[in-house]
Amino acid sequence: MLDIKIVNGKIIDVENRKIIEGDIGIKDGKITGIGSVPAEAKAVIDAAGKHVSPGFIDIHMHEEDFTLTKKEEYDISDTMLNMGVTTCAVGNCGNNRQGIVELHDFIKEKGNPVNYLTYIGHNFLRVEAGNSDIYKKSSKEQIEKMQKSVSEAIDFGAVGVSYGLEYCPGIDTEEAIAITKEIRGRDDLLLAAHYRKDAIHALDSIDEMAHIGKETKIPFQISHLSSCSAFGNMTEALELIQKLADSGIDLMVDAYPYDAFSTFIGSAVFDDGCLETWNKSYDAIMLTEEPFKGMYCDKELFEKARKDYPKMLAVAYVMNEEEIIEALNHPLVMAASDGIYRNHSGHPRGAGTFPRVIGRFVRDMKVMEFFDAIYKMTYMPAKRLKLKNKGILKSGYDADITIFDYDTIIDKATFRDPQVRPEGIDYVIVDGKIAIEKGKTSCNTLGKFYKRGEA
Repeated sequence: MLDIKIVNGKIIDVENRKIIEGDIGIKDGKITGIGSVPAEAKAVIDAAGKHVSPGFIDIHMHEEDFTLTKKEEYDISDTMLNMGVTTCAVGNCGNNRQGIVELHDFIKEKGNPVNYLTYIGHNFLRVEAGNSDIYKKSSKEQIEKMQKSVSEAIDFGAVGVSYGLEYCPGIDTEEAIAITKEIRGRDDLLLAAHYRKDAIHALDSIDEMAHIGKETKIPFQISHLSSCSAFGNMTEALELIQKLADSGIDLMVDAYPYDAFSTFIGSAVFDDGCLETWNKSYDAIMLTEEPFKGMYCDKELFEKARKDYPKMLAVAYVMNEEEIIEALNHPLVMAASDGIYRNHSGHPRGAGTFPRVIGRFVRDMKVMEFFDAIYKMTYMPAKRLKLKNKGILKSGYDADITIFDYDTIIDKATFRDPQVRPEGIDYVIVDGKIAIEKGKTSCNTLGKFYKRGEA
């Protein structure tokens, strides 16, 4: 007897770009059959009129901070599950919010709403190696410590190394390359980077990231191109990325579907000159946490928040949506959220990215093609992360599945209320078990921590 049978669904065949009308059988966490599935099951889900998709895979987001959640609740992983995500890559932008062993041990003991894989972050390792000054170069001894730490993290199961170049101006290109000394040339790994600088500096930043990929001989993922180049030069950025990829550098990209970015107000992103670079004024920046939640900055508030609340997340309304759409339609670009929260405050992308792509860009605006969008949220990131059993619906593959209503799916989270559950996500199945049932969470501890190569 099957554990679950999904019947009457519009099953999305991502590989062949078609819809299969029929059933899916699930047993012991795996898909056992697709199409006509006569076997009986302990639980039957009637998906009549609904699309049955591989669970969405978020290649770029930021995990919970245990100093805030106290390991007593989930924050962003809950919102990931709510929007149909089943697997995420965390530890991005050079920023592990705690050590990867601690994250692994917590999930192994308590479970998680979604599956996690993790990078080891360069900026995190800088502090571990004794360099807490973001404007200072690391010493030879500190770089040697980081080389060892990178090797240990990869041995433990990290998927690769992430960089936060803009967040740490003291990192030069040589240091970024040097910390990979023990892992170079491995195509089973990924490097991922938050660029050096955005807007008019974007093309130079892309060249630098490609250079790191070329020198290390490790596949390279450019993070959230939407916040790097959607300032009037996206076409040039995409042309450069395609040219670099055509030259033999293993280079791919992710982007999120919003025209505002979010990061810590005290970070180097908001250093002197940022507003001039974006051609914006202080009122383009909104603060997301108390005592200034929902307030737009003037010079005085901006400086006060930078000084007294540097870890507060801020939202900057500075990008162009038409350029983000251009990026998401490029064949080297996949969809990802870059989601991050602090005490349930932050940017709505952590709760709405994937429903927004389908509901806004595919259905309502008709600026993306349906199968392209689904591919960019499922099989494309699965292949990039070397997930052998995820990303498509096929017998023998992991039963990570999202069932959604194409007519109603849409993001509902806002910049003032950034964790509102989206509409149209009816069921989410993680590891062959029901996590969301009829739009409500039934179990949020089914996710696992996957070491590299385990999924």
